[in-house]
Amino acid sequence: MLSLTDWAERWHIPAAAFADLAAGISDVPRVAPGSTASSEAGATAEMRLEASQLGILMFRNNVGAMQDPETGRVIRFGLLNDSKQMNSVYKSPDWVGVRPVLITPQHVGHTIGQFVGREMKKPGWHYTGTGREAAQMNCAQLINSRGGDVKFSTGAGTW
Repeated sequence: MLSLTDWAERWHIPAAAFADLAAGISDVPRVAPGSTASSEAGATAEMRLEASQLGILMFRNNVGAMQDPETGRVIRFGLLNDSKQMNSVYKSPDWVGVRPVLITPQHVGHTIGQFVGREMKKPGWHYTGTGREAAQMNCAQLINSRGGDVKFSTGAGTW
């Protein structure tokens, strides 16, 4: 699958133009409105508190790989980490969860869960298009294209 970063490179879109577009379409706040956090840990605490107040369940999504000491095989864990190659293109968010959504009219009375994800950044962060950020953006765009809600977050007020 062709990523937007690959497409931009193919068409010689300047990195600054692509970063500006990515920031505009991904709803990345320069500083979260109402945030008092001064670190990524503080921003994470604000996001988790706000999520719980909104009825959203969030879970830490640790991603990595390790060698099994007994068998020697590599064990990969975390979302979108089936292989090293996949993880280089898609980096899943730090926090994933589900938001309850009441659907109408064909599903009246039924509540479904919408996948949500937040890639936490320290307050004041802004998208620059590094390889890691581009892979995080690819993941957000992939999930959002299927109805999910994945964003970069710098704290409270980014829902």
